[in-house]
This record gives sequence, structure tokens and C-alpha cells, in this order.
Amino acid sequence: MSEERLASAYRLLEDSVLYYRGQPVGTRAALDPKAPAAENYEECFVRDFVPSALVFLHDGRTDIERNFLEVVESLRTRERSRAGHEIQPGVMPASFRIDTDESGEEHLLADFGERAIGRVAPVDSMMWWTVLLYIYTRHTGDRELARRPDVQSSMRQILHLCLKDTFEVSPGLLVPDGCSMIDRRLGIYGHPLEIQALFYGVLRSVHELIEPRGPEDEALLESATTREQALRNYVRLFYWLDLRRLNEIHRYSTEEFGSESVNMLNIYPESIPDWVVDWLPEEAGYLVGNTGPSRMDFRFFSLGNLLAILFGLATDEQAERTVRLFEARWGDLVGAVPLKICFPAMEGLEWQVQTGSDPKNVAWSYQNGGNWPALLWAFVAATLKSGRGDLAERAYQQAADKLENDHWAEYYDGRAGRLIGRRANFNQVWTATALIVSHQFLEGSEILYLFPR
Repeated sequence: MSEERLASAYRLLEDSVLYYRGQPVGTRAALDPKAPAAENYEECFVRDFVPSALVFLHDGRTDIERNFLEVVESLRTRERSRAGHEIQPGVMPASFRIDTDESGEEHLLADFGERAIGRVAPVDSMMWWTVLLYIYTRHTGDRELARRPDVQSSMRQILHLCLKDTFEVSPGLLVPDGCSMIDRRLGIYGHPLEIQALFYGVLRSVHELIEPRGPEDEALLESATTREQALRNYVRLFYWLDLRRLNEIHRYSTEEFGSESVNMLNIYPESIPDWVVDWLPEEAGYLVGNTGPSRMDFRFFSLGNLLAILFGLATDEQAERTVRLFEARWGDLVGAVPLKICFPAMEGLEWQVQTGSDPKNVAWSYQNGGNWPALLWAFVAATLKSGRGDLAERAYQQAADKLENDHWAEYYDGRAGRLIGRRANFNQVWTATALIVSHQFLEGSEILYLFPR
């Protein structure tokens, strides 16, 4: 990428930095000078800040990530009561903004989902916060922040919440629609892959971050270890799909009982969609989007698969075969502008039922099969980790040739992602920072090797 394009991405990043009482604490989601897509794009979103944090860490500006981690942690206990119930301790805000009162005093205002589309509290925020704390600690060697009593308390509460006993027997984490990057109704309720990968990342992180104070903490960490192993085995077995596995499902018997049953989730062969049979190459495979009782969501979700590779949730062989799928189905999964958020898109009656006829999520748009440049950094990281630097470079060059010219668009529409999103914001900060992080990874940044694994 030319130095001019990299400089343009950096300018957008610098202009987006939020200051609270004179200290940089995060980055705005977007800086569209004409027509912001939503008022809250002026806020700092926890998930959106991830690539910004990686850039700042690489560049030695570690104070910004530390300030961010402190601010988000401080907001954890605010405004948790909602209509007769309380948001569980450990849940962190989706975003925050800085308000100024009449006296000129600045105040932090957090959004726990009450201002979001669908009014769903985020699940991924507390997970990304934990992963970023882990990376920050490993990169800087600064353990003081993680050792602070309030930060230790936050991590314990996050772990308690994630390990809490429910009616579920699955080792996965049960969540509603709208709780992650796909923050609208898209039929991912239950155990979506993205959340399971992040959950695994948290379980891998806490052993280095939580300092046991006694038997209760030791028991908590032991439970985390047990859950980590169970989750890893479960995802690798029940979420994995290749032609051999597809043939097994095609010939499944149903209504099996007992511990010896093969079709333990009671998946009906009739649920296999027609598209996947001819689409799945013989040499490739992937982790499906979701599983549950009598349910397998065969859609391909990019972020969940990439994080599974990055965190080591997928086996080395599964990672290699997933990367082969990207290569074999480049037009479908990468397209004109990397990267497709999910494939295929829902259309017709399925779209009506699953999305509630969401006009923003029509087929091949936004989160229903749109292309999101923000996913580029995860793709470059996963392919480099899998020894496929050629694919990382290929995707990076495609993005570098487009994004600045398209004013750092939020997302792209169409089966191949050739159209700028109909309602996309411009000057989307994580679009620019994804390109910067990818450049840094390709240049050999050590940050690539600091993710929990």
C-alpha cells in the first residue's frame, strides 16, 4: 500500500480519538461529515475499538489502550437496573460517550443496550475487553492494571457470569440475537460461533490474569479449565463440517436415545440446505454458524471461523481446511472488497421470518451477506497464522486498492460486495484501522502472536 493511503488511514484514526478530561480514552466509530448513519456512531464502541487498540499498541502508544480498559471497567457498575431486573455484574457496555454539563464538567455515559437497535445488552464487549487486557499485559509487561482490585473483581464477575449454571447442558454460552457484531436479528440466537470463539478466548486469558485469593478463586479457575476443554472438544466435533461429516448427517438416524447415540443433537437430514452440498469443496471445511437441539445453522460466518483459528479453538487441520475454503470460494467469501460477514444471504420467506423483514438486512446487504472491511485484520491474522501469507497479501491488496477511494465505507452490498452499502457510513474508523493492522501484521508485528491461544 502506498504511504499516502496509509497516512490517510492514520489521519482518520487520529481525528477519531476521544478525550476525557484531557486523556485519550478511545476512538469514535465514524466521522462522517455529511450524514451520520446513527447518532451513536459518535461514541466509542468496545468491539470497534479492537483494531484501533492493536494499532496503538504496535505504535507504542500504550497509554490509550490502558485508559480505554480503565474507562470501560469503571462503567461496568453503572445503570444496571432496567424495569424491575438488573443487568448481571460483569456485563460491560456496548459503547460510551462523553457528555458535558452546563458547568463544563465532562461525564461518561455508557450504553448497555438500552439505546441500541433491539435493546439487547452486549455479550461480546466483556469478552473483547478481557482479550484486550490480556494482549496489553503481554505486550507491555505491565501487570499493575490487571492486579488492581477493581479489575480483578471485574474478571471474576465476567467468569462467574459465563460459567453460571443454567438449564443448558451444552458447554457453549447461550445468548440472544443481537448480542455481538451481528447486532440485529439474524437468526443467530442460541450458541453462535462468534460468541463461542470469544468465550474460548476469555477462558484462555483468565489463567494469566486472575490471581487467586483463596479456595473460591482456585475453584473458579478450575471450573474455567474444565469448561475450556469441554468447549474446545464440543466445537471441534459438533460445529465442524466437511464432506465426510456432511455424508454422516445425510445418513443420520433420528430420535436416538441414550449415551451411545450418534446423532446426539437429533439433527434431521432434511435440514441440510441444497446450496451447501455442491458448494463445499472436498478438500475444505468450516465451523458452522450455530448448533443446538435439532438445529444446525449451515451458514458460514467469517468472524467466528477466523477467531477460532486465531485463538486455537479450531484444530490445525481444521484451520488449514477453513483457509482452503476461503481460497476455493474466494468470490463468495472475500469478493471485491474483503470480507463477507456471512454466506449465503437469507432471502424471501426465510428473510422475513428470521429478520422480521428488516429492510437494512435485505439479501446481500449489511449483516445479511454484506462485505465488511473491518474483518480484514482477522482474516490477515488467521491466514498468516495458518502459513498462508499469500492469501493474506491478496486480500490486503484488494482492500488497499479500494478503501481510501471509497472514503473508508462501513460495508458493501451485493453478492460480490461491489456496491458501497446503501446505508453505509463513510469515514468508518474500524475500516481504516483494519487496513493499518493488516499492514502491521504483514510487516511482522509481534502483536499477531499475543492473542490468547
